[in-house]
Amino acid sequence: MGAKVLERFPAGAPRGSWPAEEYAAARRAEGEPATVVMDLESDAFLVVVPAHDEE
Repeated sequence: MGAKVLERFPAGAPRGSWPAEEYAAARRAEGEPATVVMDLESDAFLVVVPAHDEE
């Protein structure tokens, strides 16, 4: 099972700011099963959705 990255956000957002979570919540409101994961190598939060087999 793979994942498609919709957007990347640097981990250094200002305190109290959650841009990746806000972006994912907006995608979920549109019906996409978006989740946020941390990419430790690039120190970024990724908003991802499950990849479809045909892609």
